[in-house]
Amino acid sequence: MNIKPLLIGLGLGITILSGCSDDLNLVGSTIQPDGDKMPVYVDTFQMQATTLLMDSVYARTTSGLLGEFYDPLYGNVKSDYICQFYCPDDFKFKKEPINGQIDSVDFKIMYQNSAWVGDSLAPMRAQIYQVTKELERDFYTNFDPLEYCDMTQSLGMQTYTAYDNSIPDSIRGAKDSDGYPLYTPTITIRMPKEFGQKFYDESVKNPSTFNSQENFNKFFQGLYVTNTYGSGNILQINYSAISIYYKYNLKGSQGQDSTARASETFNVTKEVLQLNRFKNTDLNSLLEPSDSIAYLKTPAGVYTQLTIPAQDIVDRIGDRVINNIPLTMKAYPQEEWQWALPAPANLLLLPKDSLPTFFVNNKIEDNKTAFRADYNASSRSYPFGNIANLMQEHIKNNPDKDMVLLLIPVERITAKSNSYYGQSQTYTTALNNYLLPSGVKLLKSEDATKIIVTTTEYK
Repeated sequence: MNIKPLLIGLGLGITILSGCSDDLNLVGSTIQPDGDKMPVYVDTFQMQATTLLMDSVYARTTSGLLGEFYDPLYGNVKSDYICQFYCPDDFKFKKEPINGQIDSVDFKIMYQNSAWVGDSLAPMRAQIYQVTKELERDFYTNFDPLEYCDMTQSLGMQTYTAYDNSIPDSIRGAKDSDGYPLYTPTITIRMPKEFGQKFYDESVKNPSTFNSQENFNKFFQGLYVTNTYGSGNILQINYSAISIYYKYNLKGSQGQDSTARASETFNVTKEVLQLNRFKNTDLNSLLEPSDSIAYLKTPAGVYTQLTIPAQDIVDRIGDRVINNIPLTMKAYPQEEWQWALPAPANLLLLPKDSLPTFFVNNKIEDNKTAFRADYNASSRSYPFGNIANLMQEHIKNNPDKDMVLLLIPVERITAKSNSYYGQSQTYTTALNNYLLPSGVKLLKSEDATKIIVTTTEYK
């Protein structure tokens, strides 16, 4: 390609909106001394976009997904989880059950109003199984529950719908004085009384079992929570807990014998392990070669891989300094059928070889080796801004290789700070793999995958 230099003064800043190196105009040269002129070049390249299968993602969290959902385009996904339970050091039953016998035990699955995907009235069934093998600290989402559980012995089950029509609106909408909801949607699974009795008997006979979390995990490895009936809905679980209920004796105000009720609760918390599993099927159509579409689908479905011809860029620009490489990924309109998946709200852009450590090490975007973009619904695009820093870093470390990047849907955790002038600014505190069902079709036409590189030659 025949390159023409664009001359500008050192003191004059410009913004190159678009263009090609075949057709450049002279800007500002008449007002600058000849010695201050430097050429600016604009070169156009083509990147490649492909759809990659991603059968698991890193997901260290105390919230899980439960259910199964089918989308005509993005296929079927089933979500469930295995969890341990937190035991405070030196735990003891607060009271002594009458005759040393507990009354009942249950497992509660709690979620927020409207915290689901799909049909809120689809009939579903949750079922739980005891974990029989010590869990490994592996937070990837493709574990096999058969390796950890005896699936022939269920500890309980309960049918449900995400939206419980038996709850009156007066209860569902009730709030406390601070405006927080008083009602929490809950699936309650009754468990065998013998399960809770074993906990009490162990606390009496072997109190050291409850002295530490490590000892407790050897006694009780946890539960596998799954769906064994129904499709069309996935819940976003906030909180899981086992409660043991019993009665105990006490003296009344007049010295009379009386009884009261008490309970002991073991919660899933950040101090213990929760392993989330996602099983995707019917993804073959997304992986077929396409000249026009690249797909993204969560959770743990498919990613888009971008290959930018860094070798060609190096050959073309030589020793020139890279100033600007704007990158915006454009999307097709979302589907309009009932319960169609939304586009992910945030995308992370990073080198493919950085993926194994990025989430494990709790990294966030730094606009040097990792970039983040919000989804712009009006323009149907993800604008990443200027990724020149990313290209410069790649050329410095791998000048003989093309730059291979991944687009990854993420959940962004934020906080606010106030500037000296009292202006509020939002900043990222954490990025996690996005675990709710979502999907988007990205354009990969020649125009949509055009890369424009602006460079400067210092003389």
